[in-house]
Amino acid sequence: MNRFFSTIRNIFSIEELRDRIFNTIGFLIIFRLGSFVVLPGVDPSKLSGDAQGIFGLLDTILGGAFSNASIFALGIMPYISASIVIQLLTVAVPYFQKMQKEGESGRKKITQITRVLTIAITIVQGSAYVKGTIPAEAIMMGNFFFTITSVIILTSGTIFCMWLGEKITDKGIGNGISLLIMIGIISRFPGSIVAEALSLGMSGLLFFILEIVALFFVVMVTVMLVQATRRIPVQYAKQVVGGRVYGGQRQYIPLKVNASGVMPIIFAQSLMFLPSLLANLWADDSDTAAYIGSVFSDFQSWQYSLTFAILIIIFTFLYTAITINPSQIADDMKRNGGFIPGVKPGKQTSEFIDNVLTKITLPGAIFLAIIAILPAFVARAGVGTQFSQFFGGTSLIIMVGVILDTLQQIESYLLMRHYEGMMKSGKVKGSSSQTTAVA
Repeated sequence: MNRFFSTIRNIFSIEELRDRIFNTIGFLIIFRLGSFVVLPGVDPSKLSGDAQGIFGLLDTILGGAFSNASIFALGIMPYISASIVIQLLTVAVPYFQKMQKEGESGRKKITQITRVLTIAITIVQGSAYVKGTIPAEAIMMGNFFFTITSVIILTSGTIFCMWLGEKITDKGIGNGISLLIMIGIISRFPGSIVAEALSLGMSGLLFFILEIVALFFVVMVTVMLVQATRRIPVQYAKQVVGGRVYGGQRQYIPLKVNASGVMPIIFAQSLMFLPSLLANLWADDSDTAAYIGSVFSDFQSWQYSLTFAILIIIFTFLYTAITINPSQIADDMKRNGGFIPGVKPGKQTSEFIDNVLTKITLPGAIFLAIIAILPAFVARAGVGTQFSQFFGGTSLIIMVGVILDTLQQIESYLLMRHYEGMMKSGKVKGSSSQTTAVA
């Protein structure tokens, strides 16, 4: 306990870190307050305030803004969708590949294109949201004027959330977009526990205790998944410079089993609610659209779980391939006189790293997909729908990944200022850590 209070004291004794923490808290408060501002022309008393199925899952991610018809009803999800498209284009389209290699100027161009695409996606999703989720009896003005104004306000709200995320990254403790998503999830967690306890009552006390124990073990397994690494040994040749010997040490390349972190879940989830939203536009005119809408609105359906799991596996491989470049790692090792014992430098080293990365990514992706669809099975076992969403899935993985990333950011500040880290042994490894060869 003394170590805990000592760590807290050290954190707030660093002026820059203290300012960044307060900035982050301030931005998050603004984001949460905006989640309660209802769209003009909507009667809040006639909103159900309790989204079901996939909309309920989305509402959990957005901290209740979706069911409240808030100006932040779409949150940061359109920006995530735009980022997915741009990530795919940087892999498949030479023009975007060239921009990505142009350094800072290229990244600025890609950022601008992502923002423009975000606006376009928000307009489409905003139109579907207004027509498909806000009940007609809650609208207090003409439908045409309400739709136009609401789409404009929803687009502005998404742009503002995007700006908040960027400010948290620049002026706060980093991971701005992920923190906005996480704070929305955490805001629903206490209410979910209370609602589950009240629904079971005293007669279901034992079952509730079993639920809490099961949740604890699921969280531990998720932390293990996020933290797990495969260390590849790297030997550096000895060099004599000015009479002094450098190198000759064995170090490691830490390849994470879940190198893509929370991004595959976020990417897949941002796509999963699109079919039901779009199907609502044609549900009255097409039986197929009505069927698709009903299937993808129920996160407990096997079609939803299967599609969600496949998307997660695909995005895990895709995002890992984008963020980790075996050829660059091999080149950096060769340039610094490093080699993997038993493997020739250069192309063979690159192929070896790529092979190891593929072997550990496949079970990691499958395990990630299992955790992601676990809430569907938990809900079928009798756990309340709202509380079951924290037994894995988007909610739990995002919370664990973002919290570990944030702790890693704070620990780096402590170590940089020669304070002790947050753990007695080892160190916090966030889910977004990129793997590089240690020179």
